[in-house]
Amino acid sequence: MIDRKSSEYGKVAVLMGGKSAEREISLQSGQAVFDALKRKNVDAHIVDAKDDVIGQLQKNNFDRAFIMLHGRYGEDGIMQGALELLELPYTGSGVLASALGMDKLRTKEVWIANNIPTPRFCVANKDTDLNLIVEELGLPIIVKPLSEGSSIGMSKVDNESDLPDAIAAAMKFDANVLAEKWIVGSEYTVTILAGQALPAIRLETPNTFYDYEAKYISNDTQYYCPCGLDKNEEVALQILALKAFDLIGAKGWGRIDIMVDEDGEPHLIEINTLPGMTSHSLVPMAANAAGIAFDDLVIKILDSSLS
Repeated sequence: MIDRKSSEYGKVAVLMGGKSAEREISLQSGQAVFDALKRKNVDAHIVDAKDDVIGQLQKNNFDRAFIMLHGRYGEDGIMQGALELLELPYTGSGVLASALGMDKLRTKEVWIANNIPTPRFCVANKDTDLNLIVEELGLPIIVKPLSEGSSIGMSKVDNESDLPDAIAAAMKFDANVLAEKWIVGSEYTVTILAGQALPAIRLETPNTFYDYEAKYISNDTQYYCPCGLDKNEEVALQILALKAFDLIGAKGWGRIDIMVDEDGEPHLIEINTLPGMTSHSLVPMAANAAGIAFDDLVIKILDSSLS
C-alpha cells in the first residue's frame, strides 16, 4: 500500500444510513469505516444520507466521499450520479456498474452473454403463470427481489403450493422478481480489492440459506478461510470472480458470491459493489486472511477515490 499522508485525502464525507431497507446495516458499516478513518488521522465526517444529502455535501466543502450506503439510493448508481454532478470524488464503482450490479437480472444477462455460469432463472410478476416457473426450473427454487441486498425479501420454495407466497413476499420490494434454480452445494464469496482477488471464504449456516439473520445476527454462521478448495480450484474461482467483476465495470472493491455444486461446477449468484463492513462482514475477513488489517483495508478503499 502506498504510504500516503492523511492530509492528502482532505475532508472526507462518510455517507451512511440513507433510506433503503438496509439502513441499519449501513449505519453499522459506516460507523466502523468512520472510526477506522479517525484512527488513521483522516479528517472524516459522518453524513447520514437520509435527508438533504446534497445540501449537506454542498455546504460542508468536502473533498471526497466514502460511500458506505447499502441498497437503493446509494448502491444503485443514484448517489454516484449525484456525486458526479457535484464533482466530488468517491470510493468504489461508478454509475453504470453500480446500477447494473444492483439489478440481479441485468447482472445475469451480462454474465450469460459472456459465458459466465449463473443459475437458470425466470422473471415473475403478478401476471406470471407460476406453473410455468416450476416446469422450467423444477424444485427447489429461490425467489428474490431484483434490486435488494442483504437477502431481504428472499425465500426458498420446496413445494409448488408455497410459490405464490414467496413471489408475493419478494414483490413487496419489486414489481418484478427473480425465481432461480436452487443450487445444491457449497457457498463461497470472493472479495475484489484494487484489482486483486483476496482469499475465498466458504460459508456454512444452519439456516435454510445465508439470509439476513445468518449474515448480521447469528453467531452460528461458520466462515472458513482457507476455504477448503485446493490451490488450483481456489485460483480458478478467483479468476472467474475477477472476470465477472470486470464485465460489470466495477471498480475499487466489491464481492462476488458463488455456489459450487456437487459436481464442482461454479454458479455465480450476484455481485455486491458496496459490501458490508460490520463485525460479521465478509470483506474484512478476506482482507485479514490476506494480511490486511481493517484500518488499512479502509484506507485502500479510500485510495480508489483518488483516481
